[in-house]
Amino acid sequence: MTEPLYDTPLSRTDASEAVQDIGWRYLLGTLSASVPVQSLAHGTEVAAAVVATSGEDADGHLRLDLRPDRIELSVQTRALNAVTRRDTQLARRVADTLDGLGLRPAGATSAQSPRPVQMLEMAIDALDIGAVRPFWKAVMAYVDEPGSSGPEAAIVDPRGQLPAIWFQQMDVPRPQRNRVHFDITVAHDEAEARVRAALGAGGRLVDDSFARSFWVLADAEGNEVCACTWTDRDEREE
Repeated sequence: MTEPLYDTPLSRTDASEAVQDIGWRYLLGTLSASVPVQSLAHGTEVAAAVVATSGEDADGHLRLDLRPDRIELSVQTRALNAVTRRDTQLARRVADTLDGLGLRPAGATSAQSPRPVQMLEMAIDALDIGAVRPFWKAVMAYVDEPGSSGPEAAIVDPRGQLPAIWFQQMDVPRPQRNRVHFDITVAHDEAEARVRAALGAGGRLVDDSFARSFWVLADAEGNEVCACTWTDRDEREE
């Protein structure tokens, strides 16, 4: 395999299939896993082993969030905001290291884990995206998303801690409903259960015409959230 192909972004389907058998999941251009640990001290030891395994790829690809009960791991080519073959191979190296320590990722669904992997975005509907985007960039101290700096592109937290914000074009004013909503992206095998749980908790289904990519849900007062996955998006883009 040539080096350019090694660092070329993969399709969502290819990225997901490359890591599903090791318990990782593809979310929003990122490979994710949550690994249970016994304590912060134990987690620190595990994190050190993972960083050592990552070698020179650690800084540009690996992120860790260490908690007393788990380590949240994510792998992505940060400069591209995408998953490449380098990332899938790094995830597999990390998985081998974890296996050697007697550890496995927690299950990717709510039925398997109290905290399945997920990522949050905020979406802002706007008539003039170019007029509102600079405000949100300034007030949140955000930056352009890597590889995309256009006047309508998403903006992100440079520390990688807060959710990304993206902008959705409106054609006409819509004062009768909220214009800011959440997008919660979950593992592809978690989505339908998450939707059922939301409906069972008093929510209502607004639109499922784009399922399995996303479902639009609302609470009892009409505040909306999209439950999202990567599924079928490659096909829609084609």
